[in-house]
Amino acid sequence: MTLRFEADGVVLDIEGTTSSTGFVTDVLYPYSRKRFATLLAERGGEPDVARAVAQVRELLDAPEADLATIERALGGWLDEDRKVTPLKTLQGVIWSEGFARGDLVSHFYPDVVPVLRRWHREGLRLHVYSSGSVAAQLAWFGHTPDGDLRGLVDAFFDTENAGPKTAADSYRAITAATGLPAGRTLFLSDRPSELDAAREAGWLTVGLVRPGEPYSAQGTGDHPRADTFDEIDITTEKETP
Repeated sequence: MTLRFEADGVVLDIEGTTSSTGFVTDVLYPYSRKRFATLLAERGGEPDVARAVAQVRELLDAPEADLATIERALGGWLDEDRKVTPLKTLQGVIWSEGFARGDLVSHFYPDVVPVLRRWHREGLRLHVYSSGSVAAQLAWFGHTPDGDLRGLVDAFFDTENAGPKTAADSYRAITAATGLPAGRTLFLSDRPSELDAAREAGWLTVGLVRPGEPYSAQGTGDHPRADTFDEIDITTEKETP
């Protein structure tokens, strides 16, 4: 079945939507875990790292926490798959360098990239909103098996510059930043709680259900469902009354 929408822009989740969550947890998470200690010890004076360390101490309510304590906290959050901003910031730093060195190449489901290119050609404005940091998103889209896809995307949003993905105000903040009408912005995600928040902010929604993804058993609630991007048809032209 084809889902049809009138929209000016699409906002994309990554894990479970454009890309495999398993790739992130099985490849990227271990890669960052091995490098937290070195990053904290050798680059603590860099602004992004220093800010993240301060945020970890604040979350732990331990302003004097040493680097070993911070590393343990990061590892614990990683085990729990917590969407914690300082964890995502530090992972973004590590992953960006891993992608740049060629250690890492991102994953996209095979239906995604051709559709994103077509939507871009047709004038749809594409944005990304992920719990991973903007730095990680840029690295992800910049180092794919299909080349550098960053030129397809107008803007990237994360939990730091937009807010939590289950809060309607985060989607309102993205609406303000993009200038697109909420009612003509389509959000694609695999998590019903995120889709609920986007709809509360006035957005259009589609839930992606990919086999084997962590949220696939939940379905999409009362949101339209698609199994691939090929099932979504978008026109940018408004219907004439």
